[in-house]
Amino acid sequence: MKAVVTGGAGFIGSHLVEELLAEQFEVHIIDNLISGKQKHVNPQAIFHLADISSEQIKPLIVDIRPDVVFHLAAQADVQRSIQNPGYDAIVNLVATIYLLEACRDAAVSKFIFASTSAVYGNLQKEQIVETDPTCPISYYGISKYSAESYIRVFHHLYGLPYTILRYGNVYGPRQTPKGEGGVVAVFMERIQKGTPLTIHGDGEQTRDFVYVKDVVRANVAAMKRGEQEIIHVSTANRTSINDLARLLTEFHGTDLPIIHSLAREGDIKHSCLDSRKGLEYLEWQARYEIREGLEETYRFYMNDV
Repeated sequence: MKAVVTGGAGFIGSHLVEELLAEQFEVHIIDNLISGKQKHVNPQAIFHLADISSEQIKPLIVDIRPDVVFHLAAQADVQRSIQNPGYDAIVNLVATIYLLEACRDAAVSKFIFASTSAVYGNLQKEQIVETDPTCPISYYGISKYSAESYIRVFHHLYGLPYTILRYGNVYGPRQTPKGEGGVVAVFMERIQKGTPLTIHGDGEQTRDFVYVKDVVRANVAAMKRGEQEIIHVSTANRTSINDLARLLTEFHGTDLPIIHSLAREGDIKHSCLDSRKGLEYLEWQARYEIREGLEETYRFYMNDV
């Protein structure tokens, strides 16, 4: 089988490529290397240096004729979306439309989309379920939700099968200190450099941190399950930023200096996603607790100094 992974030189995409290759797929990576890295391009995959927001993506997909497309390439930095909403819309929405048109023309069997909990905005619930109202408070959340809408309509009009995966805050090895879930990578970069950890606000804001290896497993499961469903990829557990700092201090063995700054515009206070639908529709659930995943991540970065 042939698989295309957009953003396959990036954080989550490179891990997904590894798993697909291990399962004997012919894997095509499409990446412009703006946020992805050449060193993360797996040599066993077929690499296409291309920009998904260019119309060149259409003939490329039609030429490859993949069985499944994993659309992970994105502009995932909330603050950048606020500073430059036009760019955010081009990368996250217009590029998705180009890709959907290409998948329709290439008769792709499954389109799997990496979405986000940012579509819910500051929804005040203990745990968010997939049917809860969407009210993004950043342009990033808006562009991702708009892309979801196009995916649903493409299925309605052309029968393109899909699964939409709304991620919690993904973390793990190879993450860059930018983007939606990047606080772990930001902290690790500062630990490597010996500079203080900066916590925005009081640090009691919480996130549903999900380990990258679990996210990869959810994507693989979605190839054969979850038809026309929106499904959370999450742990259903809350972890505060202060808790992250405490765990990293424990792993480090010495106190880490911490600086508190003002809360950032567009940041969500609390986010925790109900994960029961993943078990029901994908036969998937997260295996990594935050301590285990964070320690594995810490060891990776400290060995990468």
